[in-house]
Amino acid sequence: MRDGFLHDADGRAILMRGVNLAGAHKHAPYLDDKQYADYARVRTDWGFNGIRFLMTWSAIEPQQGVYDDAYLERVAERIGWARDAGLHVVLDMHQDIYGEGFGFDGAPRWTCDEARYAAFVPRTPWFVSAQDANVIACVDDLYARADLREHFTEAWRRVAARFAAEPAVIGFDVLNEPHWGSSAIHSFEAETLAPFYEQVVTSVRREAPHWIAFLEPSAARNGGLATSLRPFPFDDVMYAPHSYDVTAESGGGFDAARAQRLKDHVADLALDAKNLGAGLWIGEYGGNAAAPGIVDYMTAQYDAAGAAAASTMYWAYDKGGAYSLLDADGNEKPALLGVLVRPYPSRVAGTPTAYRFDATTRRFTLDYVPDPEVSAPTRIIVPRRTYPDGFTVECDCSYETDGDELVITTPPAGRSATITVEP
Repeated sequence: MRDGFLHDADGRAILMRGVNLAGAHKHAPYLDDKQYADYARVRTDWGFNGIRFLMTWSAIEPQQGVYDDAYLERVAERIGWARDAGLHVVLDMHQDIYGEGFGFDGAPRWTCDEARYAAFVPRTPWFVSAQDANVIACVDDLYARADLREHFTEAWRRVAARFAAEPAVIGFDVLNEPHWGSSAIHSFEAETLAPFYEQVVTSVRREAPHWIAFLEPSAARNGGLATSLRPFPFDDVMYAPHSYDVTAESGGGFDAARAQRLKDHVADLALDAKNLGAGLWIGEYGGNAAAPGIVDYMTAQYDAAGAAAASTMYWAYDKGGAYSLLDADGNEKPALLGVLVRPYPSRVAGTPTAYRFDATTRRFTLDYVPDPEVSAPTRIIVPRRTYPDGFTVECDCSYETDGDELVITTPPAGRSATITVEP
């Protein structure tokens, strides 16, 4: 990668717009019931080009020193489906409230004292449970104990060894929403999390040297606390924060007046990425489909990502549950998908600066700086459901269509380019 973007073999910047797959992977048997058709749906029905694929340490090493290779083979089948569907895959080692001993997901039960689990009292909303003293003690042990760090690192090394040759897998998200435990919140990232990342990334890249490291700030960044991460001592990093509105997450719905604050937050995340010498990939964003203002909320998320030319992964491709794309019967939630399925650039022969979509006029615009050294075409995914009667293109260029993609065969001349698509 370079200039804050992933790049393909032809030198084009890659932007990802996709989904987390899936929340159902958090608990045994650690995989859901999706088949190839469900993966194909992500690309053909919704126009997404990537997935963040959830795994857990519990699934990989259910007992100390005992690794479940059969689980990895079941994962391999699904990664094959993703490849055949034309999807990029980022593997995510997920955790919520440390692990399974607390009734959540992530670390195997054997990694912490049973007395901690017995003394735990869940809180509402669920994420406040991270402040329980017993959870904090287990989190502290993960970072402080060399043996636990080695076990976690070995779990990742085995994943890398199994999938290093899989072309669909482009990288790995080391740990979902890392908590700081009892560490000082302002110094945790620099003093504890960064060395933890360095250990894991070094091990993984012995097996998969080409994998991109998708690295998250601490969970405190979700609440607006500035990151203390500094540029990493290795290359090919995507900054991978999440983008949630605190009020909406606490059950307050989304007031459209807060849209600007959400956009400002994502702009701050983009500045974080620039300071780290990384690209911006928002690993999670989402909302309750039944909550007031959900369309405004998702529109603000799209607008914020577009202004930063960022990649995004919606939470999540599940059935049932407030944030899921599908209802309990497997039907689409129209309010959500009506705003999520929108055009976006997938491969750009140059440097993207911004993309945007006006829902009223259905006018999509991409701005970028063409790279004359890149001969491969820019490709923009234009979902059919956005333009059921077709679309027109405005640009100083030559173009053609390829399925649901607009292909810029001869790029605009000059130092800047604008491509516009409308009904």
